[in-house]
Amino acid sequence: MNAEELRSLQRPLKEKYRVEPESALVIHKAQGTIKEDISISIETKNGPVVVGLHPAAAGSGLLACSGDILLEALVGCAGVTLGSVSTAMGINVRKGIVKAEGELDYRGTMAVSKDVPVGFRSIRLIFELDCDADEEKLQTLIRLTERYCVVYQTIAGSTEIKSIIRI
Repeated sequence: MNAEELRSLQRPLKEKYRVEPESALVIHKAQGTIKEDISISIETKNGPVVVGLHPAAAGSGLLACSGDILLEALVGCAGVTLGSVSTAMGINVRKGIVKAEGELDYRGTMAVSKDVPVGFRSIRLIFELDCDADEEKLQTLIRLTERYCVVYQTIAGSTEIKSIIRI
């Protein structure tokens, strides 16, 4: 897809969102069924994914790990966003790999130390790109990718999360 094709696809949506701002608010949903073996089966568009404990938290390593899924979501969103931004900027990405690495100290989530926060201490988002952009355009590409990547901004920001109990 080239820049004009992308713009022509997005133009009507952008106009609609300007005229009807409420139409831009989309509620994304996820649902899982808790299983007896300390796991949860999450329904996805590509079928169920069973998520369990990471081996560092006494999991078998045979099930998906929610921390890995978070990083995979970041990689997916950053990759799609980079593709959109590079297309809009007219940058030809001949080959690209996006990686995410996160440092997580399991003493926090395992309640070993109250001084250790629960969650990733840091996340590195790595772009390995073969493209026709000079250094300045490449920096702009990454800056705009970070700015418009929903998952990046959600992780980096302070999104409100509320837990609701339904019985």
